[in-house]
Amino acid sequence: MDEILNEKTVLVVDDAPVTRMLVADVLGQNGVRVLEAGSAERARQLAGEHLVDAFLLDVRLPDMNGIELCRALRAVERYRGVPIMFVTGVDQREILQWALEAGCDDFMQKPIDPTVLRKRLGNLLQKAAYVQQVELMSLSLQRYVSPRTEEIARVYASTRLLPGPRQVEVCTLFSDARGFTEMSQQMDPEALFHMLSEHLAAQVDLVYDHGGYVDKFAGDGIMAVFDGEQMARRCCLCALEIMEKSGGAAAQRGSRIGRLGIGIDKGLAIVGNLGSKEHLDYTIIGAPVNLAARLCGLADRSVVASQAVHDAAAALAEVEFRGARQVAVRGYREPLTVYDLARRSRSTKPA
Repeated sequence: MDEILNEKTVLVVDDAPVTRMLVADVLGQNGVRVLEAGSAERARQLAGEHLVDAFLLDVRLPDMNGIELCRALRAVERYRGVPIMFVTGVDQREILQWALEAGCDDFMQKPIDPTVLRKRLGNLLQKAAYVQQVELMSLSLQRYVSPRTEEIARVYASTRLLPGPRQVEVCTLFSDARGFTEMSQQMDPEALFHMLSEHLAAQVDLVYDHGGYVDKFAGDGIMAVFDGEQMARRCCLCALEIMEKSGGAAAQRGSRIGRLGIGIDKGLAIVGNLGSKEHLDYTIIGAPVNLAARLCGLADRSVVASQAVHDAAAALAEVEFRGARQVAVRGYREPLTVYDLARRSRSTKPA
């Protein structure tokens, strides 16, 4: 337990120099860097100048009592989860409730027992490190999985039950960078990876800006899902903005990833958990996923939309559907009607 004290910075706030010296001597033996303050004002100054890992406060201070100081420290973002322990000669029963309400984590009565001080401070620091690790894991989860997957993971963690598959109506979007395989044979792998990462990041941001979510990365493209109200409108506008910004960014940075193809479809799909007990993927499957992927294969520097998307969005003022045509699509017996999606010019109105 004492190892966790090593190289930590602890601020001792007490108007008695003898107490501060005693604490500094006890904790210094474990590699703790001890800062000393004889007043709340000095404590707040040191807390602003240094990154403090824990605070030891007396209740009675000359300018502000320790409870008020505790409350002030908790109001600082970086100290909201940092251990705060009162080390005081005041009977803790008199102030325990106030101190806990102010945000303290523990109490220790004077005179100070060195072994107890090290043990209790070590416990607080270990608890804080665990909480920080959980928070970092949560942030990592948000970065690596979709919001829907994160939600399911949290439900499972609390209930140990996985929700069953369910049918939902969605708009799906598939994007793909044309000529990427050829580029991968010509460019330095690290440079190509960096270029692709920037390219995909811009698409992801636009998907979330339009209220969708990224279900997965598909090599050099993404699969995005839009559900809820106005899903077709949001999906169409997102697809067009991806095309516009991707081309503009590629020209500005000299990137060779500028030729995009996007396919979009709308319909009923199944969302649920796929896989084994050891590894699950919370994803969406069904006709709109398959067709959007097929339409993406037909697109080159364009957005190809299905009949279902046309029917849902043709009346919108922002977009228009051009070049209606019949195409053979793998997996479908009959030719399908598809359209090229474009922004509607101000001079034209929906029929």
